Amino acid sequence: MELLFGLIGIFAGLGMYTIFRVLISGFYIVRPDQRAVLTSFGRAQRMPEDANSKADSPHLTADEQQRYQYPQVRVIPPGGPYFKWPWQQIHKVSVATQAVDLVWDPTKRQEAIEAVTKDNLTTGVNGQIRFRVSDRNLYAYLFGVESPMEHVMGFFVSVLRERIANFVDPKGQSLIADSEVEGGQEAFAAELSEGVSINDLRKNLPMLNSYMEEQCRSTPGRYGIELDAALITSIDPPQEVDRALSAINSTRNQVAADISTAKADSEQQITMSKRAVEIAANNAQAEVAPLRELSATLTSIKDEGGSEALQAYLRNMKVPMLERARRIVHVSDDLVDVK
Repeated sequence: MELLFGLIGIFAGLGMYTIFRVLISGFYIVRPDQRAVLTSFGRAQRMPEDANSKADSPHLTADEQQRYQYPQVRVIPPGGPYFKWPWQQIHKVSVATQAVDLVWDPTKRQEAIEAVTKDNLTTGVNGQIRFRVSDRNLYAYLFGVESPMEHVMGFFVSVLRERIANFVDPKGQSLIADSEVEGGQEAFAAELSEGVSINDLRKNLPMLNSYMEEQCRSTPGRYGIELDAALITSIDPPQEVDRALSAINSTRNQVAADISTAKADSEQQITMSKRAVEIAANNAQAEVAPLRELSATLTSIKDEGGSEALQAYLRNMKVPMLERARRIVHVSDDLVDVK
């Protein structure tokens, strides 16, 4: 009898546990900032058509599309309550936008990301990236890799280091190229103010951020994480390098300023010389103009009236001059008569 009661108690306990396990703990909800994936015996529920996620990742290359060929899983939207069986497991993921420091690394503690510039200078890079989990690539995030965020940070840092190692200011390069074609002094001035890699990086942080965002558009297909924005805020070399760089920049800026001043002075002198030449030419033309007008008048008188008219005109023009003269010298073939 006692054995029977013991068996009844065991079965009653199992029944209550089953009811609690199935009916009570089987219900769940999904918050508005979450998405969920349901697995049965560890297998995620696929979409009716076993489409792979490469259709949602156009930025992947052909080789990467073969490597990251993940299936599309059924995503449970926000709401509930939903029900699952004991052999099923729910995987909830937050799809809210999050921010993480660029120096985040679960394996070590660091103050900045070290990178080598084109000038072989070691510099420290710091900033943040904003990201969110892609609800269209949840298989890659949940089951593709063990630690997707760690893979994304490693991918981002590797691309960033490669970009910093090869970065050249396109604005400075175009200035130098244009000046070399013209053969002018601007090539030397641009060469003095451009070309220091750390300076170029600091001046072009928005361009660097845009490049990183473009290069990381493939992360949803790789790891199921979308990069919302890259915010590289500081590029700082070591202290001794920064002091030397400041001295170099000061010297180069001073030389560039001196060259600009000398160029402005030379242009001013050239302009003043051109104006002086124009003034002298105008004065010469003013002096020659009456003589040309007189020559044209005499030629017209001779053409219309002949030599007699020209002699009469000259005699009439001499009258006012003779009235003002105090002495007249008359030259003849035999003698000189002075009156």
